Amino acid sequence: MQKSIYRRLWEIDVIRGIALILMIVYHFFYDLNVFFNFNIAYDKGPIFLIGKIAAILFILVAGISSSFSKNNILRGLKLITWGCIIFLVTYIVVPGSNIVFGILQFLGVCLLLYPALKNISPYILAAAGAAIILAGEYTAQLPVSQNWLVPLGFRKPSFSSADYYPLIPWFGLFLWGVCISKLVYKQKNLVKPVNKLFKPFAAVGRHTLIIYLVHQPIIMAALSVTCPQWSG
Repeated sequence: MQKSIYRRLWEIDVIRGIALILMIVYHFFYDLNVFFNFNIAYDKGPIFLIGKIAAILFILVAGISSSFSKNNILRGLKLITWGCIIFLVTYIVVPGSNIVFGILQFLGVCLLLYPALKNISPYILAAAGAAIILAGEYTAQLPVSQNWLVPLGFRKPSFSSADYYPLIPWFGLFLWGVCISKLVYKQKNLVKPVNKLFKPFAAVGRHTLIIYLVHQPIIMAALSVTCPQWSG
């Protein structure tokens, strides 16, 4: 039954697939700038917007799909483990590009917290999500002398991470995703079979983790071959 319900919710995979493609586009330009010295602005303008849209879609869909999973704890631990592996790899291979509490660790923690959310009213979740998002405007401004609370959003001015999604404000988006799931998918049978035009995106969306894990090495290898003269 769980599998048949998930198949009917093909649009979740479509959105997840679109988010992954956008994130790959963002990382392509990020790599060109950081590792191959191309003068491409990735921290503002259209490229920055593409990256943030990708992250927002990922987080919202994670909140929505968590309502249909019976293995959120296992999924959360898996994402956190991969996030720690990526941290170690970047720490060793690319010093200075460390990933501390990146998107995988953030999503993993969100999934671990989901059991505490599943019985809360969607309207309370929506309000709490808005409050957490708004709180993010202030946490980054508070003077902090240590980085122990980096996962929450409190960090020293000198803190840096190539990929950083603290619970404040991003957990608010996850709460909105859970809220959407509770309001939209009450009957779990609202969606028609997948349109052929969206099948490629749905196919990508069903394999987001493995694609996410391998896309950066592939991009770096391809750029090293095609643009060796630009590498630093």
